Amino acid sequence: MPTSPDSSAAPDRQPQDDDERAAWRARVQALASAADGIRQASDQWDAVSDSYCDEDGWPVDETGYADGKVARDATAWEHVETFLTHGPEVLASVRAAAQPADYLDGPISADLLRMREIDSVLERAGEIRREWDQVIALMEGSMPGSRELYEERAREIRNSEGWHYADELSYSGAALARAADHLTDRIGDDRSAHTGRVQAALARSASGQHGASAASPPGSAPSDPPAVRRSR
Repeated sequence: MPTSPDSSAAPDRQPQDDDERAAWRARVQALASAADGIRQASDQWDAVSDSYCDEDGWPVDETGYADGKVARDATAWEHVETFLTHGPEVLASVRAAAQPADYLDGPISADLLRMREIDSVLERAGEIRREWDQVIALMEGSMPGSRELYEERAREIRNSEGWHYADELSYSGAALARAADHLTDRIGDDRSAHTGRVQAALARSASGQHGASAASPPGSAPSDPPAVRRSR
C-alpha cells in the first residue's frame, strides 16, 4: 500500500515537539524559581536587617550588617545568572507569541507591561558579568599567587553592583515567567513562522529597540505599581 509523505513524517515530528515543549517548560520554571529565590533572599535580609541598626536606621553592628548584605547579594547573583542564561531567548519567544490583544486585556496583560523594561536590566547585568570575566582573566595573568584574596573581593563587588538588577528581576523576571507559562501552547504552533519571529525579536533587543514597546499598542494603561521594596 502506498503511504503519503505526511504519514511517515508525523511520528518523527511529534517526539521532537514534545522535547522542545519540555525544554521550554524547564526554562520557564528555572526563571520562575530564580525570581522566587531573589525575593526570598531579599525577604530574609529584610527580616533581620533592622536588628543591626539603631532607631534611625544606622548600623550599630557594622560587621554583621555588612556580612548580611554580602550573603544576600551572593545568593541573588546566582539567580541573576539563571536569567542571563535563559532570559533573552524566553523573552524573545514571549514577544513573538504575544498578540496585541494580550497587551490590552487578558490574564497576562499586566505581566507584559511589567516586563517592558527587562531588556535594559538584562543588558546591564550582562555587562557586569562581562566585566567580571575580564577581571578574572587579568588576575590569572598578573597575580596567580594572590588571586584568591583579590577574587573574593572582586566577587563581592560584582554581587553588590548586581543587587539592583537582581531586585528588578524579582519583579519583571517573575512577570516574564508567568507570561511565558501562559503562552506555552502557542510556542510550538507554526514552528517555522515562530522561529522567524523569535529571531526578529532577538535582533530588536540586540539593536536596542525594545520589542515590548513595539508590540504593545499605543495608549496602554500603566501597570500596577510594584510592591514596596525594603532591602537596603
